[in-house]
Amino acid sequence: MAASHSDAIVFFGATGDLAYKQIFPALQALVKRHNLDIPIVGVARAGWNLDQLKARARDSVTAHGGLDETAFAKLSSLLRFVDGDYCDAATFAQLRQVLGQAQRPLHYLAIPPSMFAAVAEGLAKSGSAKDARVVVEKPFGRDLNSARELGRILYEFFPEPAIFRIDHFLGKEPVQNILYTRFANLFLEPLWNRTHVQSVQINMAENFGVQGRGRFYEEAGAIRDVIQNHLFQVLACLAMDAPTGEDFDAIRDEKTRILKAVRPLVPGDLVRGQFKGYRQEEGVAPDSKVETYAALKLFIETWRWAGVPFYIRAGKCLPVTCTEVIVNFKRPPRETFQEATRGSSNRLRLRLSPEVVIALGMRVKRPGEQMEGEDAELIAMHQAADEMSPYERLLDDALHGDQSLFAREDEIEAQWRIVQPVLDEVTPVHEYEQNTWGPAEADGMIEDEGGWMNPAP
Repeated sequence: MAASHSDAIVFFGATGDLAYKQIFPALQALVKRHNLDIPIVGVARAGWNLDQLKARARDSVTAHGGLDETAFAKLSSLLRFVDGDYCDAATFAQLRQVLGQAQRPLHYLAIPPSMFAAVAEGLAKSGSAKDARVVVEKPFGRDLNSARELGRILYEFFPEPAIFRIDHFLGKEPVQNILYTRFANLFLEPLWNRTHVQSVQINMAENFGVQGRGRFYEEAGAIRDVIQNHLFQVLACLAMDAPTGEDFDAIRDEKTRILKAVRPLVPGDLVRGQFKGYRQEEGVAPDSKVETYAALKLFIETWRWAGVPFYIRAGKCLPVTCTEVIVNFKRPPRETFQEATRGSSNRLRLRLSPEVVIALGMRVKRPGEQMEGEDAELIAMHQAADEMSPYERLLDDALHGDQSLFAREDEIEAQWRIVQPVLDEVTPVHEYEQNTWGPAEADGMIEDEGGWMNPAP
């Protein structure tokens, strides 16, 4: 499987929102930069024909990234369309016919998880699942039990090496940069442990609300939407040991090992919040207890990280949109210059979005006769986000059978195990004003560490 390139792409949900915003632009980029030249089959129940699908694709790339006439002409020539019900065997018989000589298709399920079983069974019965790969979108369940059930459904028709659980966050250049920076620079390793690290903060702030997705957010909330998946992956990249070997599972083995070592959350280490006005959003219950903000404290029970708190905070309607990591190092054993201030020194700052920044906060002498200091940052790298979209990168990896940036079943279950004890509204939801840094109750959990370090605009 790992050595063979998929010889066709099939994406279910071809007329949907995900295809419009992400898949079509990624396909045009794959044609342009990677010389993609295999059949691309859209499947949906929409009453459309192929010309309508091509028109939708053209609108999509024009609105998201820009139309490249040459690349789109090639993409358009590769497109095929099957209109049919996912529960109808005739749909899959037609798909098998449209695939022609293709024997190793990549099936992208851009559909609700409730339809996975029907589609997987239809693919298997039509012979389209043999030697195929399947890509599934998050959410990978709503809790530990549903994640296991989803895994069971997929395993009934596909082996683990053929399953690609896509989390677009893992395809982002800055997230991969965490791993590269850590393991390509030996000088960090002696400091990257409980002896020298005081605490770690991971902040994901958004300055907007649910943007009309109130009904969806009522089913998710901040913990399920971004913490259990995106931010736990950042945590794993920060805390894992160096992978051994070069096979696709080397990185995933280490991530899974560290996630299994994270102590499950207890209610006392979680603060949930809800921005004022959320309950007036369309699709939101008037007495909703769903969190739009969550702050939590985690501990990793390994020798490297024993006793080091990892703080994670994510929220909507905060002052800025930014994802940032702060690694706080311990103070010198003796304050030689009688300065007790923490300030913004003695830390490593990794900004993941909207731009990429690696910066080392230091204390330097202020000009003058007195031995007094001031905070300064040494910027090691500051650049705009990479032009390659996460979906382009991840689709290309899936076509080649590279699972390094895709989640594995035991990894997914380890992430759910961490938050499982607090999923049933076991803590109150505190209201907070929009354009603030969340409820004041979250400050108490981190006051011993000097408070939250709010990302600057």
